[in-house]
Amino acid sequence: MTQNGKIELMCPAGDFTSLQAALDNGADSVYFGVEQLNMRARASLNFTLEDLPEIARRCEEKGVRTYLTLNTIIYDHDLSIIKILLDKAKAANLTAVIAMDQAVIAYARQIGMEIHISTQINITNIETVKFYAMFADTMVMSRELSLSQIKKITDQIQKEQVRGPNGNLVEIEIFGHGALCMAVSGKCYLSLHSQNSSANRGACKQNCRKKYTVIDQDTGFEIELDNEYMMSPKDLCTIGFLDQIVDAGVQVLKIEGRGRAPEYVATVTKCYRQAIDAIADGTFSPEKVTLWMSQLETVYNRGFWDGYYLGQTLGEWSSDSGSSATQKKLYIGKGRHFYPKSNIAEFLIEAYDVKIGDKILIQGPTTGSQEIILQEMIVDGKDKETTATKTDIITFPTPFRVRPSDKLYKVLEA
Repeated sequence: MTQNGKIELMCPAGDFTSLQAALDNGADSVYFGVEQLNMRARASLNFTLEDLPEIARRCEEKGVRTYLTLNTIIYDHDLSIIKILLDKAKAANLTAVIAMDQAVIAYARQIGMEIHISTQINITNIETVKFYAMFADTMVMSRELSLSQIKKITDQIQKEQVRGPNGNLVEIEIFGHGALCMAVSGKCYLSLHSQNSSANRGACKQNCRKKYTVIDQDTGFEIELDNEYMMSPKDLCTIGFLDQIVDAGVQVLKIEGRGRAPEYVATVTKCYRQAIDAIADGTFSPEKVTLWMSQLETVYNRGFWDGYYLGQTLGEWSSDSGSSATQKKLYIGKGRHFYPKSNIAEFLIEAYDVKIGDKILIQGPTTGSQEIILQEMIVDGKDKETTATKTDIITFPTPFRVRPSDKLYKVLEA
């Protein structure tokens, strides 16, 4: 729970660009993986041990909490690695580790690091919460629970005064937005069996997102399915009933997406930040939900549904393998220079044309993900030009600092 009493908004960081996007758009906390041994080891670039001090520095400046994900299955040959990771995390003053294996939990406790229980543990009742309260301060509930079941757990925590090692009442965290898995709390063996790549070691090949044909091997009869992606759930979206989640006693709302693009992190973080603030000040409304939904639809998604929170008994399946986003980004060029006195950015156009009135996106490890409308520009030193093409050098004003490492994109309707 944040200091102002609002539900904590916890956002993904797959790299420094996404991290900055989360910080710029109102995250209360961020979670990320380092090297291997996290559930997005394959899907995300992930940070290195050397990145931890810089992550901590950026987050401390904003008063944002930092959570290291160390939540895969652990084997004996991993034990020395987890100790190195946790020692470095502790030295960098990270807030907590998200864990599921007892080896990680035990060593984190030994060095005095705060522990959060991963959804991989599959917590579904108050007795399990009470057991893990011996080790952990925050627990992520199973993704298959309804809000009424979650409220029973939060009510019992209050009634029985279930406290974690820090002496405070145990906090309950749930997933609020992003990809869902057909397997219970993500425990899946499809890619291990088919491609020797274990999802439970962070190396999911996403077999469930593909088309399949079901054939009766005795007769050769082929079953025709109305939905060809019957193992691929739509993305979770809770912004429409976020007030009910707050009323259920949830203290931390987790946004999924360490493998997704920085503009996804920026947009989703911004929308849920606004929704949380609106609930707190009494202005949460159907009209605002409609606006937020239209914004969420612009970035990567497989279609949206409510998950199991409102009592849904069966999943809702996506109709195709890719994104249903209403917008896409097109690479235009790279940064060359920034003139701080006049706030002018300079870019080299390397790909497609760009013109006045285009919606552009500038992304970089320090810049994050910034979207503006191109209202004026100078092309190869010529003023009042309306279009720039490949090999042109353009300059234009920005309300934020730009770096040479930044990339320029044009945002188009999908």
